[in-house]
Amino acid sequence: MNGDTAKVTDTMGRALRDLRVSVTDRCNFRCPYCMPPETMGREYRFLPKPELLSFEEIERLVRIFTRVGTRKIKITGGEPLVRNDLERLVARLSAIEGLEDLTLTTNGYLLAGAARTLADAGLDRVTVSLDSLDPGIFKQLNGRGFEVGRVLEGIEAAERAGLTPIKINCVVIRGINESSVLDLTEHFRGSGHIVRFIEFMDVGTRNRWDLEQVVSAEAIIRTIDSRMPLEAVERGYEGEVATRYRYKDGSGEIGIIASVTRPFCGSCTRARISTDGRLVTCLFASSGTDLKTAMRRGAGDDEIEAMVRARWQSRDDRYSELRGRTANDGEHIEMYELGG
Repeated sequence: MNGDTAKVTDTMGRALRDLRVSVTDRCNFRCPYCMPPETMGREYRFLPKPELLSFEEIERLVRIFTRVGTRKIKITGGEPLVRNDLERLVARLSAIEGLEDLTLTTNGYLLAGAARTLADAGLDRVTVSLDSLDPGIFKQLNGRGFEVGRVLEGIEAAERAGLTPIKINCVVIRGINESSVLDLTEHFRGSGHIVRFIEFMDVGTRNRWDLEQVVSAEAIIRTIDSRMPLEAVERGYEGEVATRYRYKDGSGEIGIIASVTRPFCGSCTRARISTDGRLVTCLFASSGTDLKTAMRRGAGDDEIEAMVRARWQSRDDRYSELRGRTANDGEHIEMYELGG
């Protein structure tokens, strides 16, 4: 097939352009919006190693996804840097013909020691989750008392390694880190890095999400614009989830991801491979298509591709547009299994 005839679209005409692959459900942080420490303590049992997809299986799936039009791959977790020898996977994926962008999302705590190796293996960029620069708030939000300086060192190392432009993701939760909005914008303004503020979302079932804790995109923009005037920028590519704004003085840009107050389901081109090998077609999904079992029972590439095509062609997900009106509102796969 040529590139045009190979592409697959869903019931709303959305292409399967982006794929997020969760390589582990483990994490060294215990952020309240993903892995709350009160429910994810020492006794919690993560997937045993044999249940994880091997690097060879991930590479095989990514090759199959490129056959149906996928061009962007993001390696996620959990915290992907806790998986050993991750650079081997990066090297495998970076060699796949047809991929245009290979990135990784990380909390940044282990990034300083890994950035150069990952860049040498072929990684293009990193996104770093950083919810506050305030030492006390950062310790509260990571759930482990870790210092924010280690993450900043990781960002600097990624910049030196050429993993740019770096995106900095901040989940804004009312009553916890609203003050961090201006701190982060002021700190990274003019750096070439892009801070993106994310409305607190009801991903998974463990984070005790409450609409009252959501700081709206409108409020975030108003806060920043009052100090550093902004103007809107058009989206950079099909399926981009962040609404972009640039500083009027030309010193950079920010992004807003507003799944709660400004749903973008109609342009969503993302699929996800969960830690246990399921194809999941929405961040708020309650189930997925088991590709791992099919692979391990001997299914060929054409059979796996047919499964992917069939699932995507039947896709009608638009959870954020229907939030509060569907029966499965409380039955979501956990974010650390999907990578956000």
